[in-house]
Amino acid sequence: MTTTTKPDPTSRSASEELEALRLENQQLRSEKAALATQQAKVDKYEQSQVRFRTVFDHSPLGHKIIDNELLIRQANPAVLAMLGLATAEELIGRRIIEFSHPDYRDDWSRLQESLWAHKMANFTLETCMLRQNGSSFWCQVTSVLFQDEAGELGYTTLEDITERKTLAIAHKHLYDAQETILHLVAHDLKNPVNNIQIVVQLLQQHAAIRGIAPDSAQQDVQKLLSLAAQSCGNANALIRDVLYLGQLESTRLEKHRTDLSAFLRERLEVFRILAQEKQIELELHLPPQAVHVAIHRDKFGRILDNLLSNALNFTPAGGSIQVRLKEHDGRVRLTVQDTGLGIPAELQPHVFDKFSRASRAGLYGDTTTGLGLFITKQIVEMHQGQIWLESRENEGTTFYIDLK
Repeated sequence: MTTTTKPDPTSRSASEELEALRLENQQLRSEKAALATQQAKVDKYEQSQVRFRTVFDHSPLGHKIIDNELLIRQANPAVLAMLGLATAEELIGRRIIEFSHPDYRDDWSRLQESLWAHKMANFTLETCMLRQNGSSFWCQVTSVLFQDEAGELGYTTLEDITERKTLAIAHKHLYDAQETILHLVAHDLKNPVNNIQIVVQLLQQHAAIRGIAPDSAQQDVQKLLSLAAQSCGNANALIRDVLYLGQLESTRLEKHRTDLSAFLRERLEVFRILAQEKQIELELHLPPQAVHVAIHRDKFGRILDNLLSNALNFTPAGGSIQVRLKEHDGRVRLTVQDTGLGIPAELQPHVFDKFSRASRAGLYGDTTTGLGLFITKQIVEMHQGQIWLESRENEGTTFYIDLK
């Protein structure tokens, strides 16, 4: 009797075995490639860490990493040298505020709030710090917020700026001393110059002067007296500007909400008379609706006085001055445009300098002190505004003022 052997369902043919081996080999190669890729990433990361460590440790600037409590996580040798410490162990884990000068500890609170509370990407300040031995030094601090597995940290750079800061403070003291002397001299000169001016005016009207003969001799004397009177007037103008500048720098600006349209109409009345006398057209262009801005009326009036006086001094007869007020990109813009002589291109960068070398005599013999536009810029900036100009020779000048 013949028996039939049934095929074993668990057995596989040679081709199936080969296919299984091929798939297994492919899987192994994939895993090996993945491991190689992962190892390459690890190697690359380690290389980047080595590069970072090289820069971090050998930088002449102080580098440290702090957390949101201002605890120092890492610090390079330059930081240790700045603070007069020998080892990193003396620094790591301590709050950087411990090394701050007592008068400047609020600086670090501002940095902490700016980075971690307000999420600013970076923050820079100048502050004073203390070394381990109690001596102080100035440094510029720049901190950049970055994400780490331990949370948000601040990568902070310290630069010793003691020499630069000391020089700046010395210059500031010298400047303040010069300003004080200048204001004292100006104040003391005010009365003598006024007295000379009064004497000149009396001499011009004195009978003895009017009785000088011949007429040509009397005219010569009157001419000399006129020159003396003009010099006194110029000196008085300079004294007034210097004293005004001193007052400007020492007082706080009190601003009040003001209808600027009405203010301009009122302020321009006097200048309309002066413009008519010089045969210059003065026009005021206002928007249909009133424009309200917080200003200090007297000081803002000085801005208009300076700009309009300049425009009148440098605009010939038959010319025009246009004053415009409008709202522009969320700001209030005031412009004063004239058709006068214009300002040479090489002088334009200096028109707002103190005692500017751009100051020139006007068309009508008027002289300037070189302080008018400097004062104007100071007042505009005290109003959190901006001022700039556009000018072409023999075509005119336009001053722009933007206010919030």
